[in-house]
Amino acid sequence: MAAPIRVLTAVPICDGHDSAINTINLEFIRHGIEVVYLGFHRYVGDIVRAAIQEDVAAVGISSYNGGHIEFFAEVVKQLKRKGAGDIKVFGGGGGTITHDDAREMKQKGVDQIFFAGTSLAEMAKFVHDRYGKPRGKRVKPKSADQELAHRLTAIEDGFQDGKRRTSNAERSTSKSEKRHQTSNIKHQTSVIGFTGPGGAGKTTLIDELVLRFLNHNSRSRIAILSHDPSVIGEGALLGDRATMINSQDDRVFMRSMATRGQAGGLSPATESCLNLLAHSGFDYVIIETVGTGQEALPFRNQLVDQTILVMNPDYGARLQLQKIVMLDVADIVVVNKTDLERAKAALSEIEHRLTQNKRKQQIVATVAKRHRDRGVDELFELITSKTGGKS
Repeated sequence: MAAPIRVLTAVPICDGHDSAINTINLEFIRHGIEVVYLGFHRYVGDIVRAAIQEDVAAVGISSYNGGHIEFFAEVVKQLKRKGAGDIKVFGGGGGTITHDDAREMKQKGVDQIFFAGTSLAEMAKFVHDRYGKPRGKRVKPKSADQELAHRLTAIEDGFQDGKRRTSNAERSTSKSEKRHQTSNIKHQTSVIGFTGPGGAGKTTLIDELVLRFLNHNSRSRIAILSHDPSVIGEGALLGDRATMINSQDDRVFMRSMATRGQAGGLSPATESCLNLLAHSGFDYVIIETVGTGQEALPFRNQLVDQTILVMNPDYGARLQLQKIVMLDVADIVVVNKTDLERAKAALSEIEHRLTQNKRKQQIVATVAKRHRDRGVDELFELITSKTGGKS
């Protein structure tokens, strides 16, 4: 099967209108498109950085607050300046963008503007027709992030039916990739895996940890490999970036991946992509799985150095704890959202459950949404102590 079309959607700074873009996102997904959603109130720099790291075919912008001519044009300008002019820009804004505005925006390099009354099906068809064709020979990357993004795309698109097929584009970079890995062979990268049920707060917790990594060492670099669910032949909403605040930093490289039909919380390409990231000079590589259930053991074959299970206090009856196999293998169990009423009882029950494993495991209570949370500080200290405090 051909690789799905990947687009990034976002809403500009000073604009909190997200109902239209969320509706469009869902329509794109139904038409087999993978949508990286960056969220609202986003700066041009945030959009351009994300588009390059995600190596999307196009950026779709929904603007309802005015200033669209300058904003769209600046996105086009910065993409070209950074050597990513092959990433196209399209969008709309209901009644706020006039036909005269659209003509001026197209002169400035915007691909397409949709007006009020355009059907969702028509928008999805445009994306398929305009961005569904192979890109052909890629331009020479202007930055390390762009080069890494191209390689990750080649790896991910090389997987079909769960098996890897090396593409011509990937073969052409294999020699330089080996040289790059050799040059970083002495750089120790720690790989940390985060898993847990949906809604436990994994993304928010990771974002808070990233802030601590960045503040602890002004030269450290972090990579995040984030996963969201999809099935073969259908699209996916890759929405973890929308809740990331601290991770919008040039020292953070984030890549969103769809599972593309694989069960267990990861993508068929995860291990290969991780291998590339682990040899690319990052101090930490963080993997976040899809929200998983009782059966999932996503981090096999020593895929990660540390496994962190994130839970919330509302897991149900105590019997449910006996069914969560990740409690047997996690190095650290984080009980997040401990500001909830049942938190004290949950911590006691989980701690008792862990004593049955007869191995050294840590339990940490956090409220990740709370700024400067002491529990997140404790988790950060645990992670860095296990890796020699490198970052």
